[in-house]
Amino acid sequence: MSNYADYILKSNCIFTATSESPISGYIAIKNDRILSIGNDSIPSEIMNEKTEIFNLGDCTITPGFSDVHCFFTGYSVGFVGIDLTKSVSAEDVLTSLKDYEKTLADKKSILGHGLNPEIISSCDSSLLDQEFPDRAVLLFAEGCESCWMNQNAIDKYQFTPDKCYPESYVHFLQELLSDKDFIIPEFKRYMKMMNSKGVTSVKEMGFDHFYGFTDILADLEENNELTLRVSFMSQPVAEPLNLEYGKAMRDKFKGEFVHFSGYNQMTDGSVSELCADLKRPYLCSNTTCAQKINWQLLGDDARAADKEGFRFSLHAQGDAAIEKVLDIYETCQKQENGKLVNRHSITDLEFSDPEDLEHMGNLGVIAEIYPQIQSIANKADKLTMINEKIGMERGQYYWNRRKMADSHVCISCGTDLPLLIDDIPQSIYHAVGGYFPKGGEPFNKQNMLTISELLTAWCAGGAYNLYQENELGTLEAGKKADIVVFDGDLFKTPLNDIRSRKVAYTFVNGQLVYQQD
Repeated sequence: MSNYADYILKSNCIFTATSESPISGYIAIKNDRILSIGNDSIPSEIMNEKTEIFNLGDCTITPGFSDVHCFFTGYSVGFVGIDLTKSVSAEDVLTSLKDYEKTLADKKSILGHGLNPEIISSCDSSLLDQEFPDRAVLLFAEGCESCWMNQNAIDKYQFTPDKCYPESYVHFLQELLSDKDFIIPEFKRYMKMMNSKGVTSVKEMGFDHFYGFTDILADLEENNELTLRVSFMSQPVAEPLNLEYGKAMRDKFKGEFVHFSGYNQMTDGSVSELCADLKRPYLCSNTTCAQKINWQLLGDDARAADKEGFRFSLHAQGDAAIEKVLDIYETCQKQENGKLVNRHSITDLEFSDPEDLEHMGNLGVIAEIYPQIQSIANKADKLTMINEKIGMERGQYYWNRRKMADSHVCISCGTDLPLLIDDIPQSIYHAVGGYFPKGGEPFNKQNMLTISELLTAWCAGGAYNLYQENELGTLEAGKKADIVVFDGDLFKTPLNDIRSRKVAYTFVNGQLVYQQD
């Protein structure tokens, strides 16, 4: 076999994720792997007349990124059925639905998305019952946080509009994920969207046994149609923890693109809703948590999974919840150095105690942070909420990524998609700059990461989270060529302008899967 590169990327800004500073040099690709990389001139011995050379100037080259906490299933709900975004009244909606009904088979549910939430709040709930007495009608609002449905839909899917969130509409998801005519094209569109953001690997959250979606993944992998590496997790919702399912999935998926990654579960909720589990009571209420959490069950499930060699991720937002999760992980299998055998993680980490972050580092627990979370918050409202709920003395430990890094916690990045849509430059603006969307003075600037640390979390940290660090996550000779190119220098672009940077090219296994228009 020849050692000639198929193509070579030259740039003044190559971030390898093996050091803090980018290099000026080249990266050579042959087939699906990195042939060589260097900060000097291109060696003549790796080129022949067929080798293509791309001079990218100041464009930033990075490893492919990993989103370690996202929900394609939740994302897909936002595109079901008829598009109602242009409807301005209940009458508009009903007219559109009656026309749409004519295209459906008998008894098939009428589904829709993009409905203005104000229409729902202003409508008589019985309107859908009157107009569609023989069909289930389920219409999701923009953002899918509310919905309009008739009694037939309530009976069929076993949830009500006041519980319009994925854990409640699992019966609807079962139906949705079995609809291959919808879900396969939608997943292909999803992959293209993620590739356009530079994402080449994901850890997908799914409920119970994924309701058949894994069969679709198997078919797509067999047909070489995947441009996104998928590690999937099971979150028990409608059923208890099913270890036999995990064992079957672990044995079934041994190819390159699809793997079973373990189990996920929720613990507490947000500070804003008094549902974060705190060590000290809220200032506005004599409680440390407004919801009940079955810590015994969570611990039993985590230990059972750990015993079988599975990793577990627990979503925790309050400082007490984080401490309790660490107490659970302390009871799991450990190496001689005191670190966990399996790569358990904590997701979100909204408000933490610095001592617990040191504990995370010592125990080897992975952090799954949302670096774009400030993008959906208003600064004044957020500061008012923090001051009212916990006070700024505790508020200084909000989004404390700096302490994570200093405590040698492996940091990885997620979006909770569809809550957020991956955007690495945007994540730099918020998690490095500390800015809310409108700018101004940074919030908790002392807790922020550097650009190098954040990019490393997105690629190397994500690869480690997904057990892919031997093949992915850094730009090194011999590794898989999952590579992203941005349309400028991320390190020299002022933070106020960083959000304008876009992905120019994305490569998976050395193949171009996205090119900027």
